[in-house]
Amino acid sequence: MIVDLPNTTTSQISKTLVKIREEGGAVALGRVLTLVISTRLGEEEDAIEAANDASREHPMRVIVVSSDATDSSDSRVDAQIRVGGDAGASEVIVVRAYGDASGDEESLVTGLLLPDAPVVAWWPGTAPENVSQSALGRIAQRRITDAASSPDPLATLSRLSSSYQPGDTDFAWTRLTLWRAQLAAVLDQPPYDTVTAVEVHGASDSPSTALLAAWLQHALEVPVELVVSGPSHGATGIESVALTRDSGVITLSRLDPTIAQLVQPAQPVHDISLPRRSMRDCLAEELRRLDPDDLYGDVIQHGVPELSTAGKAH
Repeated sequence: MIVDLPNTTTSQISKTLVKIREEGGAVALGRVLTLVISTRLGEEEDAIEAANDASREHPMRVIVVSSDATDSSDSRVDAQIRVGGDAGASEVIVVRAYGDASGDEESLVTGLLLPDAPVVAWWPGTAPENVSQSALGRIAQRRITDAASSPDPLATLSRLSSSYQPGDTDFAWTRLTLWRAQLAAVLDQPPYDTVTAVEVHGASDSPSTALLAAWLQHALEVPVELVVSGPSHGATGIESVALTRDSGVITLSRLDPTIAQLVQPAQPVHDISLPRRSMRDCLAEELRRLDPDDLYGDVIQHGVPELSTAGKAH
């Protein structure tokens, strides 16, 4: 069911939600959190689809605040409430703010938050300079950004490093979960030789490649060579990781968007599942924890600044 509320207010939206619940169309019971999504006007649907999919694992209220700082329309708020089959296992409130009404996101959502439930803020596109000090960031326990969606992903990583506060995270880190798990599993097998050198290859505009290099350098305490490929190379994301030990070189290379090849000394070559992670996968993983990700905090604060960015472009 979809209910449109043109030229409305937060109070009217809240009253309509109560009316829908009283009529049996939706219930707030069982909602475990409020997810607040901040997007530009016209860019809401992909994020809503990902949230609907993730809501089957995390029943929640989704509030989408959609605005455009350059919009010169008359000040007004249009809203839409989606429940039932149109909202997965959540209830979705889309708030489109125009003109001066877009200037205070916090006031647009405060009256719509679930009482006594954690708040997670997500910027699927370009995020504020300092998310923890932004209007939505101040009311959220967790703050999710995506450096890959910014015009300059690597510069965004540096900014995230300098402004990090507990509760911050980024999809560039979440996309590394399968890579980190596979590399940790390999190093947890004999022979337990010390890693003496690491080489990470990836696209020059991939923040995940830089974060993987920073994590390996931080975790293994060895210098990591970051080798980046320019746009003409056709690379996207992480291409390969090579770990050098006295017993030989371990290489994990992505063959296609779903398969990677693992080469280890004196062992058969293995093709393993290593799919690129969707927006839904990343969001669902981040919603599984509402406490700060301390490892991400260490890597973004210390690993990124320590990483040598003197990669070789080819």
